[in-house]
This record gives sequence, structure tokens and C-alpha cells, in this order.
Amino acid sequence: MNISRKEFFRQSLRSLGEAVVTVGDALKAPVALPIEIRDQDDFESSPREDLVAMAHNEQCLARSCGCFSCAERCELEAVKIIPGVGIRINQQLCNGCGICQYVCPVEPKAVVLIPR
Repeated sequence: MNISRKEFFRQSLRSLGEAVVTVGDALKAPVALPIEIRDQDDFESSPREDLVAMAHNEQCLARSCGCFSCAERCELEAVKIIPGVGIRINQQLCNGCGICQYVCPVEPKAVVLIPR
């Protein structure tokens, strides 16, 4: 295949531009859904010994952006933040009150109550 030097450089610059646009589109931040922040004052927590909190870290904002709502609200300090991973729940300390699930700002919830 014979092409001129001028055409060679033109095609090279075009392909470089296409690569930059493709990579640029891939690096754009995903569109964030509106987040509803709930306050603990709207929730009456009562301990339930038959329930325990369980984390779903694939939805948890704590693993990437620093959401600490569940850990800040847990009076028993059963919820711990692990950077890059999400949250861990100490099931021996958890009393099943559900405040962590209530204040979780994502849908589906990153913290849910399950039977012990």
C-alpha cells in the first residue's frame, strides 16, 4: 500500500484524535443518582435481638467516596469503615435497631437487617 507522507500523518493524527475521544468518554464520571440524606431524628430505634445488620459493599458509597452515615449513627459502634472495601459490621455488637439501614442514602440499601 502506497500512501503519501502527508496522508500518513493525516491518518495518524485522526486515529490519535479518535483514541483521545474514546478514552475521554470512558473516563467520564457516571451520572450520580439523587441521594436522599435521612436524619436519625425521624427514626425511632428499638433494639431487636432477632435481627442483625448485614453489609452489601457493592452498593456502599463508603468504599469510594467517604460516606460515613451508618458508622456515625451507630451508637454501639458496630459499623466500621474500611477504605476501599466498604463497611464491616460486628455482629456481636449489633443490636438490630436498624438505624444504619434507615440512614443509608443509596437504593438498594448497602445495609440491610436480616434474621440472626
